[in-house]
Amino acid sequence: MTKQEIIDRIAGIDAILSARAKGNRLLAYNSGRKKHKKQLAFHRCKKRNRWVFGGNRSGKTECGAVEAIWLARGIHPWRRNRRDVFGWVVSLSQQVQRDVAQSKILYYLPREWIADITMLSGRRDSPAGGVIDQIKIKNVFGGISTIGFKSCDQGREKFQGSSLDFVWFDEEPPADVYEECVMRVMDKRGDIFGTMTPLKGMTFIYNEIYLNRRHNPEVWCQFMCWDDNPFLSKSEIKLLESTLDEHALDSRRYGKFSSGCGLVYPEFDPAVHVIPPFALPKEWQSCISIDPGLNNPLSAHWYAVDWDGNIYVVAEHFAAGRDIDFHVQSIRHICGALGWKSDGRGRYEALIDSAAGQRTLASSKSVAELFAEGGILADTKVDKDVFAGICRVKEYLKRGNGRPDIFIFDSCTNMIEEFLTYSWGAGDSPKKTDDHCMDELRYFVMSRPSSPAPVQHSPVACDKARRIRNLKNSRRRR
Repeated sequence: MTKQEIIDRIAGIDAILSARAKGNRLLAYNSGRKKHKKQLAFHRCKKRNRWVFGGNRSGKTECGAVEAIWLARGIHPWRRNRRDVFGWVVSLSQQVQRDVAQSKILYYLPREWIADITMLSGRRDSPAGGVIDQIKIKNVFGGISTIGFKSCDQGREKFQGSSLDFVWFDEEPPADVYEECVMRVMDKRGDIFGTMTPLKGMTFIYNEIYLNRRHNPEVWCQFMCWDDNPFLSKSEIKLLESTLDEHALDSRRYGKFSSGCGLVYPEFDPAVHVIPPFALPKEWQSCISIDPGLNNPLSAHWYAVDWDGNIYVVAEHFAAGRDIDFHVQSIRHICGALGWKSDGRGRYEALIDSAAGQRTLASSKSVAELFAEGGILADTKVDKDVFAGICRVKEYLKRGNGRPDIFIFDSCTNMIEEFLTYSWGAGDSPKKTDDHCMDELRYFVMSRPSSPAPVQHSPVACDKARRIRNLKNSRRRR
C-alpha cells in the first residue's frame, strides 16, 4: 500500500466516524486522532473504586458521564457488561446536577437509546431545561437499565435502601453520603467512581482515596490537568493560567489537593515518581540519610544515583519511641538485605541532622557517636537550608527541565505519604509536622551537585544502564 493510499484510507475512516458522530456523540469520544490518554486509563482500570482528581476543563466530567452510559447500555469496552443495570449519578445539588452531570449524560446519550424519562421538574420532551429523576435506557442484552439522579443536599437518608451496580460522584460528596453509597454497591460488587476538582482541601477523600490510608486494594486514582486535555488549546490554557494565583492553580489547573496555604511539592505525582522496586547495580548505591528521633519518628532512607544523575529512594526505616540500638540494628538489617556497600569493615556511611552531633546532660555521647559505635558512620555536616533544599528537590521533581529526576520505590510508604501532605505554614516555611522524611531527603539532595555534568562511561556500562532502565519501564507498564 502506497503512502497516498494510506492517507486516503485514514481520511475515509475519519469521514465515516465524523458522519456517525453527528447522530451519536458517544462514537466520537476518544475515537479520532486526538485521544485523551488519562480518560482512557480511567475507563480501562479494573478497580472498583476509581477517582479522577482534575482541574477545571481537564475532561474529567466526560469520564464519569461516558462510564455511566456504557455501563447502563451494556457496552463497556473493558468491563463485564450486564443487563438491567441500576446506577446513581450524585451531584452536590439539583441545580449543579442540571447544569453539569445531567447535561453531560444527555449530551452523550443518543435519543434512540432512551426508553423513558421521569422528571422532578420540567418537561419530559425537553429534559435539559428541568431536573431529571430517572432515565430508563435500552440495554443491548434486552433489558432496561436505570440511571437515577441524586443530590447531596437531600441528606444521607435519601441514599438508603437501594442495591446498585454503580455510583458516579460528580464532585466530592459529604463523608456520610459517600459511606452510604459504598454500602449500596456492596451486595452487587458494584463500582464507585468519582470525578472532582479538590477545592475543599485535604478532606476525607484525600485520606480515603488519595492517601488510601486503609490500604484498600480496590482504590485507584489519577490526576488530570489542562495539559492532559488534547482538545484544550495552548492559548486557552495561557489565558486561564493568567487569571489564577499560585494556590488556585494547584486545584483548578492540576487538580491537586491544597491545605489552604498550598502543598510544598505540587509537582509530585505518584503516577510518575513512584515506581516498583527493581534490582539496582551496586555502582548506583550512594548513601543513607537519617533524620533522628526518639519520641518522634526516626526516618532513614537508602539513596541510589544512576549514571544520568537520577535519584532512586530504594528502602526506608521509619519508627518512633525506640532507642538507638533498635534503629542501628534495623538499619544494619536493611543494609544486609540490600547488599549495601560498606567500608570493608562492616560500617555504613550516612548523613544525619547536625543536631545529632550535640551532647546533652542526659548522655555523655551524642546520637551520631552512638550510631558510629553501631557501625553507622553518620556525617553531621549537612546543608540544612530549608528553602534552598526545597528548590533543589523541586528541580528533581519537575519533568522536562533537562535535569535528573527522582523516583521513589513504592515500598517507601512513609516518604510517599509525606510528599502528599507536606504543606506551607505561615510565611515561607513549611509546617513542622510529619516532615521527617522530607528533612532527610533534603540532606541527601543538597549533598548532590546542583547541575550534575554528564559522566562518561564505557559502552558496556552504558548498555547495562539502558537495559536496566528498559526493564524498569516495562515493569511500570505492567
